Amino acid sequence: MTVTALAPYLLYTKSFHVIAVIAWMAGLFYLPRLYVYHCDLVRGSAESERFKVMERRLLKQIMNPAMAFAWLFGILLILTPGAVDFHSIWWPVKFVAVLLMSGFHGACSKWRKNFLEDRNTKSHRFYRYANEVPTVLMVVIVIMAIAQPF
Repeated sequence: MTVTALAPYLLYTKSFHVIAVIAWMAGLFYLPRLYVYHCDLVRGSAESERFKVMERRLLKQIMNPAMAFAWLFGILLILTPGAVDFHSIWWPVKFVAVLLMSGFHGACSKWRKNFLEDRNTKSHRFYRYANEVPTVLMVVIVIMAIAQPF
């Protein structure tokens, strides 16, 4: 199902989708890095409390709205005639990668809550590896969206 009225706005919809994704990805790259450094801080210290504020602001004020707008404009693209070839395989691959990226976002949110409550049990090494997940997913998403190999 497509909505013909969206067709004249295709390039604007794509533009706003890309802008939202860039903001979302910036947060997904940065938040786990904050967790790496937060692991080394004494629980309850002034520095730890400062990191909690930084993590909350990044998640609530940048990442959550950016993810919501990325999804909104992505859905509008799906509804725009001609934007997606539903007979090709690239878009479901991209969609699964976006679902996984959203799941990673949810994991970041859970980890933030653990830090907030001084209950983090994961090491800085865990967060260093976790920090690579959005990069791998981004590579898949970009290749699917731009090259459309399947």
